[in-house]
Amino acid sequence: MAAPAAAKRPYCQAPAAAAAEPNKRHRTAAAPALMDAKPEPEQHEQEEQPLLPGLPDHLAQLCLAPLPPRLLHAVCHPWRRLLYSPSFPPFLSLYAVLDDASASTGGVSFAAYDAVAGRWDDLPAPPMPSSPPRLWHPSFLSRRLPLQSVAAGGRLVVVAGSTRSLAPALPRPVVFDPAARAWRLGPRFPFAPRRWCSAGAARGRVFVAGGVGAGYDASDARSGATWDPASAPASASGWEPIPPMRDARFSRDAAEAVCAAGKVCMVSLRGRGAKEGAVFDLRAARWEDMPPGMLAGWKGPAAAVSFGGDEETTIFVVDEERGTLSAYDWARDRWRTVVESERLKGAAEMAAGGARVCVAAQGGEKVVVIDEAPCRPSPPPPSRRWCAPAPAAAAPRPRPRPRVWEVAAPPGKRVVSLHVLPRMSRAE
Repeated sequence: MAAPAAAKRPYCQAPAAAAAEPNKRHRTAAAPALMDAKPEPEQHEQEEQPLLPGLPDHLAQLCLAPLPPRLLHAVCHPWRRLLYSPSFPPFLSLYAVLDDASASTGGVSFAAYDAVAGRWDDLPAPPMPSSPPRLWHPSFLSRRLPLQSVAAGGRLVVVAGSTRSLAPALPRPVVFDPAARAWRLGPRFPFAPRRWCSAGAARGRVFVAGGVGAGYDASDARSGATWDPASAPASASGWEPIPPMRDARFSRDAAEAVCAAGKVCMVSLRGRGAKEGAVFDLRAARWEDMPPGMLAGWKGPAAAVSFGGDEETTIFVVDEERGTLSAYDWARDRWRTVVESERLKGAAEMAAGGARVCVAAQGGEKVVVIDEAPCRPSPPPPSRRWCAPAPAAAAPRPRPRPRVWEVAAPPGKRVVSLHVLPRMSRAE
């Protein structure tokens, strides 16, 4: 996901109409007048021009694919259309579940922030059940009801929520595909519908464990399963059960399941209160105790950033009281402070992707984006069997300070949860 900064126009001048177009930052929809207007003959001729003179378009796409998305967006209209076409490699965007009082689906709406264009785009309304999940209830005026969603397999998946009667709202997941710009229903859960569960993504699959149904059941509170949202629509056989949890302690509140180094990690409570942790080893298919250092430092929302393969994934957590972003060191079982900022205090949700961490702050009124690329962990040294003797240790260089910027939430709405996914495709 690119940083929202102004792009340079290197050599191809855009049409006058586009140059005079107002800034679209934080807008929730493109201007309909420009979409519906009939193009002038000169514009029509420009739209028919090839992507690169002298090359067929399929070869031109291969030449343009390595270029930065912001450059493609700034140069000319044909390149901009290519940038959002389904056949072109997508850049990353920020997706948000929003507390929207004007929405017809239980006060919930969905939007995606395009950092290249600098604007929010509304997602279509999802196919919710007749009693949709809600964020607020008269009995819990001081607390928002959790609506749990996951980014897995390049898709946004809503897995759990509560109805007005505080019953589980979803008998099956609701899936949004950015490439198709459309929602669909996933297969029914292999267990009773639930809320207040642990949900996350594990190697491209949706991971759900624990939770409580319409009534408490110890067997349901220990069960779990995984599902690939990129698979073709199928029956409940698409879900693969996992071994039961050791106990039913993860059924009191919604919890994040964060996957790193082949393990899915979760805690039963956010903040500084007494909590319990659990780790599911994907290779061994078994539950383990959480390392004590990880549990002690898990004091807020968490997410994982991949700097390469599965073994190069780092878990980050925000201390919502101190306003610090910390990274977990598996080898030393301790947390390293990455950045401390007043803007991170009161962090409610976070997501990560593309070496960036995104944190919803100030009650969901803004999103703080932290670029972790300069602070990525160094690769392990090569084996001494295949290299010359190691030189004398030099003084460690200070870590570069990560870049931080902010994105305002759509006007009149608040961010409930965040995800990083490929950008949505756009029509011609």
